[in-house]
Amino acid sequence: MQIRVVTLVEQGAPSVMTLNTVTITPPKDDEVQIKQNVIGFNYMDIYQRSGLYPLELPSGIGLEAAGIVQDIGKNVTEFRVGDRVAYATAPQGAYAEYRNFPAARVVHLPDEMSDEKCAATLFKGMTVEYLLNRCYDIKSDEKVLFLGSGGGVGTLAGQWGNSKGAYMIGVDGGEEKCQLARDSGYAEVIDFTKEDVVERVREITEGRGVPVVYDPIGGPTYQQTLDCLGPRGYFVSFGTTGGPMPAVDPPILQKRDSLYFTRPTVATYTAKREDLVLSANSVFEMVSSNKIKVEIGQRYSLDEAVKVHEETEAGKTKGSSILVP
Repeated sequence: MQIRVVTLVEQGAPSVMTLNTVTITPPKDDEVQIKQNVIGFNYMDIYQRSGLYPLELPSGIGLEAAGIVQDIGKNVTEFRVGDRVAYATAPQGAYAEYRNFPAARVVHLPDEMSDEKCAATLFKGMTVEYLLNRCYDIKSDEKVLFLGSGGGVGTLAGQWGNSKGAYMIGVDGGEEKCQLARDSGYAEVIDFTKEDVVERVREITEGRGVPVVYDPIGGPTYQQTLDCLGPRGYFVSFGTTGGPMPAVDPPILQKRDSLYFTRPTVATYTAKREDLVLSANSVFEMVSSNKIKVEIGQRYSLDEAVKVHEETEAGKTKGSSILVP
């Protein structure tokens, strides 16, 4: 069968992605073949494409999709042809009409969850789940600082943290994204284009600082994050959208009242199948109970892969983006 798929033969600018027609083979013994109805877009895709995360080339791109099982390998017992399924982990290659994928990394999609809502939520939702529940388990009434609060992950984090009773403090730039963060459960939102983030955090916390900062930005906010933390605070660095992190100097953590620094990834927190299913089901439960609501800000066709990357890097998107084959 001939299918369309986006591939990379080199890493770099969005233009390195090309849409090609290839022949898909039957699934291997431990794989399922999925007709992909909706593909999720994540900032991780930019890391893969740009070269920040080296790939073995040529390569596919993308980590998330929802669709229907079309065929199964002979060793697959958990899935049947016709099952609605989704995935949101490596191996990359989600930008495709059909996909052969390891059955152990696939989850069943609940009846009440649409393909679009799933593809816009699962990877980001699992990221939020492990960050707020397992990397650092935020507590009721705890003041939590989350950078990039108006983005796809940030808006889910605000709602998730709010559902746990935490006092969520968001940081973003511009009134539109700050308002989106307010609408997503943040009790306070700091506009970094108009306000001094450290000063505002110290005001909100009466000088104590926060127990945890979730920082997806990287280098530009490294010092700021350190300055916002209170004693024994957790610096959770889970992205580098603004540029690479500097080397972390351990004595600095000591001198700043015994801080913790961690650079977690969803891959580690979902490496075991039981953790993958737990995380995915937590996301599905949060969505079905309306504790988190999904905003699909943009829809693109598969041949607009370059466009979604360009617009995201230019800061022209809001909420989640999806691609429809």
